[in-house]
Amino acid sequence: MTKKHKLVNEIGNGGETHQTTDESAGALTTNQGIRVSDNQNQLKSGDRGPVLLEDFVLREKIFHFDHERIPERIVHARGTAAHGFFELYESLSDITKADLFQRAGEKTPLFTRFSTVAGGAGSVDTPRDVRGFAVKFYTKEGNWDLVGNNIPVFFIQDAIKFPDLIHAAKMEADRGYPQAATAHDTFWDFISLMPEATHMIMWAMSDRTLPRTLRTMEGFGIHTFRLVNAEGKSTFVKFHWKPKQGLASSLWDEAVKVAGADPDFQRRDLFEAIERGDYPEWELGIQAFDQAFADSLPYDVLDPTKIIPEGVLPVRLIGRMVLDRYPDNFFAETEQVAFCPANIVPGVDFSNDPLLQGRLFSYLDTQKSRLGTANFHQIPINAPKCPVMNFQRDGQMQMLQPKGRANYEPNSLADNGENGGPRECPASGFTTFPSAEGHNEQGDKLRIRPASFADHYSQARMFFRSIDPAEQAHLASALVFELSKVAVEAIRLRMLGNLVNVDQELAQRVADGLAMTLPKANPAAVEVQDFDLSPALRIVKGDREPATLKGRTVGILIADGSEPSAVDTLLEQIKAEGGVAKIIAPKVGGAKMKGGAILKADGQLAGTPSVMVDAIAVVLSDVGCDMLLKDSAAVQFVMDAFGHLKAIGHTAEAKPLLDKAGVQADEGVVSLDAFVAAAAQRYWDREPKVRTLA
Repeated sequence: MTKKHKLVNEIGNGGETHQTTDESAGALTTNQGIRVSDNQNQLKSGDRGPVLLEDFVLREKIFHFDHERIPERIVHARGTAAHGFFELYESLSDITKADLFQRAGEKTPLFTRFSTVAGGAGSVDTPRDVRGFAVKFYTKEGNWDLVGNNIPVFFIQDAIKFPDLIHAAKMEADRGYPQAATAHDTFWDFISLMPEATHMIMWAMSDRTLPRTLRTMEGFGIHTFRLVNAEGKSTFVKFHWKPKQGLASSLWDEAVKVAGADPDFQRRDLFEAIERGDYPEWELGIQAFDQAFADSLPYDVLDPTKIIPEGVLPVRLIGRMVLDRYPDNFFAETEQVAFCPANIVPGVDFSNDPLLQGRLFSYLDTQKSRLGTANFHQIPINAPKCPVMNFQRDGQMQMLQPKGRANYEPNSLADNGENGGPRECPASGFTTFPSAEGHNEQGDKLRIRPASFADHYSQARMFFRSIDPAEQAHLASALVFELSKVAVEAIRLRMLGNLVNVDQELAQRVADGLAMTLPKANPAAVEVQDFDLSPALRIVKGDREPATLKGRTVGILIADGSEPSAVDTLLEQIKAEGGVAKIIAPKVGGAKMKGGAILKADGQLAGTPSVMVDAIAVVLSDVGCDMLLKDSAAVQFVMDAFGHLKAIGHTAEAKPLLDKAGVQADEGVVSLDAFVAAAAQRYWDREPKVRTLA
């Protein structure tokens, strides 16, 4: 019993068996470092007597547990995150003096958090919702937070409307539902009264708000920012994140079923991809332009409800982000990370975007409320990785121990040989770019919107007409679904009047889906324009839709009697294409293959529906097929894969199961030898056969 690292079983006073250690170096302690002798039983007066107040181990443990939760974020409460790095492709010293953009090949550590907007921390991963896309760069000059979304525009033009937007989108105040959903009266009442939200609604009702995984969605900085070079020259910039895994979304029916099968689907996907070394990557792109270019556009670049189409100004790829390490502790890092758009570095600056200006205040104020102290920046996940030196002192949870008596500036203590502390840096410190945007650099203080913000429908029209017909049908159907949940008819009519300004056919499809007469167009502040279409806005059949199996998951359904060589061949082919294979069987222990060997399963059929994978291969024998014909989970497995437009590879013996599931022959239903080549895409031409869309 004297072996240094030996663990022994002991019987506690309550009769339980638990593990303890005889090595003091590994002993359980209180928060004060006092070793705990018994972590199983309270201190009582006699074996059946009352608990004693002096039990400090109990009191500390329960006290801490009672205060484990902190206020969740008002928006973006449900999120997941990962560590990684940013690697610069080429120097941008011609347009910015920001240190992280100076040297090609240099890597900057970062932490990226993805989130949903409307739901609470306990909601699900896959609702129809905007996704937050926030990146904290730990640069040599301090932290830079690029806090954006997976959509490049916003609902509102002015930050003063943000509380109204979120109040309208969240659970209704009297009844406390719906959770993580905008399909209700208050949201659409607000949206129908705010024509400036129309462009964002096109994005929100599109497949962009149903990303297949966090790895297959774009990110955007939303606002127009500035880059400033060493000579003080300013360049406007919009930031884009392009997923190297390709752009992919889920179907609505698929997203609903994924939520039921695995509420943590996207969180789990990110974790598992990093665990297996399939590190997610995005390329950072910029649209850089000057004031003359901004003045030439028929919309205002300071308006956060507008984009600059990539056909008008191509995105220049300047570097890549790789996420290669999952947090060690979800609370300490993912939950406590504090992003703020005001965190910028020399060489990056703000524009006068009125929504951005409001965000600069709001985020900092929120962190104090959530994390309970003005010293939240000292929490390790928030702490810069460069020296931090200032005269800010004290406050709750102060962790630093500044030396010397200088806690003010200027001071002359250094002249007396004392530590005088840091000094301002006119040469290299952050300086705000001096000029305002636009033609009127000075003006009266007015509560007013510029006339250049008044066109609320032209870009919404461009977005709708640019996306693929399949996406248009999904968008129209999403509007029908959401507005069907709106009980007040006047709200539906008002929203239809807004949609007429976007596209007459879209408005008619939605009206037909609601069995309502299409009203006249609502008055528009300015005449709606027809901009050139932008193919870059597409997901379906776009140039960023995944074309390979890399990073995608294939479900291989087996049962007793399946041919092992066929499964082995599939496994080799899928691995060669960079895909992930998941063996699925009626029982988690696996199935007895032809020849008698047991092949273990990665998932049980009833608990691993086909919505969890991107394509399926049904490798069955006659015996196995006969067995699965009586299993509703198997029929639904195949039926959903077909209905969700996925590739289906199958053995000839599996044909009766496919027939029972209603599978019809098309380009995506193939034999096993053609399956891997077919598995990298969805089959959109199949959709009219499997569902009715608006």
